[in-house]
Amino acid sequence: MNIIDRIALALTVIGGVNWGLVGIFRFDLVAWICGGQTSMVARIIYTLVGISALWCLALLFRDWDGERDMPQSAHSH
Repeated sequence: MNIIDRIALALTVIGGVNWGLVGIFRFDLVAWICGGQTSMVARIIYTLVGISALWCLALLFRDWDGERDMPQSAHSH
């Protein structure tokens, strides 16, 4: 997993937590931090989260080389 994969995954998790807060408490944390859903900063964050989700969707179909992504300790077995 490269750095872009990790950033995309982190942003997707942040988006998921935000949607959870919206669904359960009707509280949009991103909008609250950024000054509303229509603020430019909030829109940029929403866009980055959406792009990250698409990137992570591609991770599901990636042909993984199991040896390369395993921690060193797992190679000794």
